[in-house]
Amino acid sequence: MTRSSKTSSKKSRTAGKTKRKKDTNEILTYRNKYIVVDTNSNFLYIGKLDDISEHFLILRDADVHDCRESPSLNEKYLIDAKKYGVRCNRKLVHIRLEEVISMSLLDNVIEY
Repeated sequence: MTRSSKTSSKKSRTAGKTKRKKDTNEILTYRNKYIVVDTNSNFLYIGKLDDISEHFLILRDADVHDCRESPSLNEKYLIDAKKYGVRCNRKLVHIRLEEVISMSLLDNVIEY
């Protein structure tokens, strides 16, 4: 490997870590607020953002909802959680970041 390719590889890793840290800091502005986490599994998560690590998003006072076990649509379920409160069934839950599709504040759910 040439010296220049070693240098560019090192710069690429450093740039990736810097971006990840920026993204993490941005997400942590939601700390202690209820967020909705959509995943590429059958589970929907609503909970207070506690922390984020290299591989996990950590929620406390969370509602882990298995979408296969409910006739309710996800949007209706979220609207009800916003209106009536989150039905916590976990004190703490770790969600693998590779499973996360999106996240938003529960307060940003639009009632229709």
